[in-house]
Amino acid sequence: MAPGLLDDVFPPPVRVRLEESADLQPPYVISEFGSPEAADALAGAEVLLTGWGCPPIDSTLLHRAPGLRAVIHAAGTVKTFLATEAYERGVAVSSAAEANAVPVAEFTLAAIIMGAKRAFPLSQLFRTRRTHRTEADLDRQHWIGTHGLTVGVIGASRIGRRVIELLRVIDADVLLYDPYVSAAEADLLGARLTDLDTLVATSDVVSVHAPDTPATRHLLDARTIGLMRPGTLLVNTARGRLVDTEALTEHLVSGRIDAVLDVTDPEPLPHGHPLWELPNVFITPHMAGAQGNEVGRLGALAVDELTRYARGLPFNHPVHLADLDRIA
Repeated sequence: MAPGLLDDVFPPPVRVRLEESADLQPPYVISEFGSPEAADALAGAEVLLTGWGCPPIDSTLLHRAPGLRAVIHAAGTVKTFLATEAYERGVAVSSAAEANAVPVAEFTLAAIIMGAKRAFPLSQLFRTRRTHRTEADLDRQHWIGTHGLTVGVIGASRIGRRVIELLRVIDADVLLYDPYVSAAEADLLGARLTDLDTLVATSDVVSVHAPDTPATRHLLDARTIGLMRPGTLLVNTARGRLVDTEALTEHLVSGRIDAVLDVTDPEPLPHGHPLWELPNVFITPHMAGAQGNEVGRLGALAVDELTRYARGLPFNHPVHLADLDRIA
C-alpha cells in the first residue's frame, strides 16, 4: 500500500486506535514480502493487516510466517491475493468489503437517478447546442424520470442489498435476481424475487451487483440484453466481465438502450472503441468504490476487527472458504 493511501486508510484517529489495539513491531509497514526486513516482520507476525496491492499470501509466505493466525483486509476482495492454504492452516480472514459497499451503493443510486432523468445525453446535447431543450429532445429519450420506476437488481451482494435499501428514497418497484436468495428473503429486503429473463425484460433500470465468477461471466449476453425494452438503462458498478461488451455495444450504438458503466471489459476500453463517443453512454474510471476520504471507513472497520481479534471475539465481517465461489 502506497504511503499516501496508507494515510487515507488509517487517518490519525484510526491510527491511534490501531496502535492501541496491537503490538506493532517495527518494521510494521511493509510493501513486499521478499526483503530481510520483511522476513523479520513476518517471522513474528500473528496478524497481517492488508490492503490494495497486497502480495500473494501463499504457501511460501505462510512458511515464513509460522505464527500467522489472522488476515484482516482493509479493502474489498481477498480472492486476488489469498491462497486457500491460509484457510487450510486455520488462518481467520476478515474483509472491509462491507465498508467499501457504502460508496458503491451511493454511486449506483446517483447513476440510476441521473440516468433515469437522461441527464447524460441531455447534458451533452446542451453542451453542444447551448440552447434550451425542446420537447423533441425529450421525445427522443424514451421515458424520463424516476416516478414509478422499476429497478432490476442482479445480485443480492453487500452492494446489491444496500442499493435496494437506498432505492426506497425514490419509491421504486424493485425486482431481484439471485439464485442464492429465497422469495421470503427477497421480500424482507424490499424486493420481488424473479428470474433473470423476467427482470431484464420488465425493468426500466437493470443494475448489476453479482460477483465475478466463471458462472457469471457474460451473465448479460446478446440474448438477455436483447430482452431489454427500448429505453432501458443498464448500470454496471460490479465487474465488466459480467456483460458481453460486443453485444452491449450493438444495442448502445443503435440508441435502443442507455448505460452507465463504471467497469468495462476490457478495462479500459481501447482508444477507438465506439462506446467512448456515444451520448447515451456514461463511462467512469472504476471509481464507484472507496476514494479519498471514503477509504477511512475501510481502515476503521479493519481496526474494529483487529480489536475484536485481540479480545478473543469472532470477526463481524469474516470471509469463509466455503463462500469464495459466490462472492466478489
